[in-house]
Amino acid sequence: DGYQAIRGKWIVELGELDPRLKLAPCQRIRAYLPTGANLWGRSRVGLRCEQGARWNIFWPVTVKVWAPAVVVSRSLPAGTVLEASDLTLARVDLAAGGSQAVLRPEEALGRTLARTLTQGAELRQADLKVRRWFQSGDPVKLVVRGAGFQAAATGTALAHGDEGRCARVRMESGRILCAQPVGERLAELSL
Repeated sequence: DGYQAIRGKWIVELGELDPRLKLAPCQRIRAYLPTGANLWGRSRVGLRCEQGARWNIFWPVTVKVWAPAVVVSRSLPAGTVLEASDLTLARVDLAAGGSQAVLRPEEALGRTLARTLTQGAELRQADLKVRRWFQSGDPVKLVVRGAGFQAAATGTALAHGDEGRCARVRMESGRILCAQPVGERLAELSL
């Protein structure tokens, strides 16, 4: 998941190390990315002395990625169903914020705002309410995809079909599958 092949302006800003820090001389320093860290937004890079004194520190870095993304063209209250006139493109820092930026207006059309946004604010996935494609008890078409094949069947939703969450579907055979809701009374299962 995430951004693929972003074309934009990448800026890396090095933070300040604590000026009270006194490191012994080192002949060979190795830089590494700490476990669980990524070079996106506010992060850190590890520096380890491998020849000479033995020390290990973390240098704060900020990675900014300026590229076109969706912003709102006017202030909008929470609960607004987004229309084309509400959206425009502007250069924003994709790495800022805790949620993925919306890159294309069509990704947001017809979606409902989860919170109020002021004019010019970038639109993030967390700003949009999750779409509910079907209710528990609804008949659902299930599409199963695998390497070189696709099959479809019908079943009954045992849970609400909220976008991005597994929805349990009981097939006519009685078997229960977990599938991803992708459209109006439609779920997909990839093998």
